[in-house]
Amino acid sequence: MLIVIENVLTEAEVARFRERLARAGWIDGADTAGSRSVAVKQNLQLSRTDDTARDLGETILRKLGNHAEFVSASLAEKIWPPVFNCYQDGGHYGTHSDAALMRLPEAGLTLRSDLSATIFLSDPDDYDGGELVIEESYGAQAVKLNAGDMVLYPSGSLHQVTPVTRGQRICAITWMQSAVADASARAMLYDMDRSIRALSVGKAKDDADIDRLIHVYHNLVRRWANV
Repeated sequence: MLIVIENVLTEAEVARFRERLARAGWIDGADTAGSRSVAVKQNLQLSRTDDTARDLGETILRKLGNHAEFVSASLAEKIWPPVFNCYQDGGHYGTHSDAALMRLPEAGLTLRSDLSATIFLSDPDDYDGGELVIEESYGAQAVKLNAGDMVLYPSGSLHQVTPVTRGQRICAITWMQSAVADASARAMLYDMDRSIRALSVGKAKDDADIDRLIHVYHNLVRRWANV
């Protein structure tokens, strides 16, 4: 399931990010590509030890942890430190899949990549090309969002970034391990939580029917979660 979450970052936050990133020390993204991906990856990115990447990444992690829609959609147990990348001058990333297991020894982090996320830091009018094309069972979808918006999609999906022929496409990307590994169960829980929130509008805080639905939701999480 592909999920778009708008305004993860505010306009002011995006502007601050772009100001910091304009002064950052970008390196060849191929340095971090896998043996098969290196042939199809042409972009720039920040080293994960870069101070700018660390500071902005921590901001993103705080925002995600407090974002109800993200928490509901992902049920994230572990989140990879965000990676910042830049595509320009024909830069692209050919069709590839993300690694199933990701390890960051210095942080003692190992996660199973259930969901991938791209947070756009450039507006669509800032560049030509650069669509994130995700292949799903119902066909390929091209994604190009406003700055500050995020797309969540299954890490097991084949995907690519098409060549950027004008301007710069700057994004933050991350991966997460969900407490609920089964994608269909996670999707049902997300739909149920959204319905509960919608039905709760205008209801008394002690509405018995809403309380029962919340009770069922948490018991399903308890049944399916593995932490």
